[in-house]
Amino acid sequence: PALAVETVEQFLGVPINFYAQIDFAAFVRFIDEIAGVKITAEEDITIDPIGVGLKEHLKAGETYTLPGDLALAYARARYTDGGDFDRARRQQQVILAVRDRILDFSMMPQLIAKAPVLYNEISAGIRTNLDLNQVIQLALYALDIDRDAIHSYVIGTDCVQFAKSPEGLDILKPIPDKIRLLRDEAFTSGGPLG
Repeated sequence: PALAVETVEQFLGVPINFYAQIDFAAFVRFIDEIAGVKITAEEDITIDPIGVGLKEHLKAGETYTLPGDLALAYARARYTDGGDFDRARRQQQVILAVRDRILDFSMMPQLIAKAPVLYNEISAGIRTNLDLNQVIQLALYALDIDRDAIHSYVIGTDCVQFAKSPEGLDILKPIPDKIRLLRDEAFTSGGPLG
């Protein structure tokens, strides 16, 4: 995580004070704890849960309540027209769906009461520099932010060039000026930082 944090900080020029890395089992367990997440598919998509072998087909515009294994498959799916760019959008969609689910069902008091036990159950699958009290404080703060004030950004095809590595592999080369503009849009309210 330290190298990843340093790389993102240097690349974006934005300090990263805290991080959380959650493995698949912890992700599935938490989603199941909140009785799934409500997702509206933005496009027709086939998802394939790990180890299940039964693909699920979601139709564009339809809303589904996905349990942990299907939410993970939805967030990880790559086989759409936008590939990894679509995947980044779906991952953000799932994160916001977790927030919405907790608020819709007023789950925060129960989750806080269960936090020590739940954290012990899934802590082996979480790497973070936050302690449990900081996680709870951050969650409470995040839930107080109006949903309309939350904006998501993805480094998309307009911010990269498609290229080949010296070994002939397909790679994406960042366009720094375009990524800086996106960064400034995400992190400032007064225009480009320069």
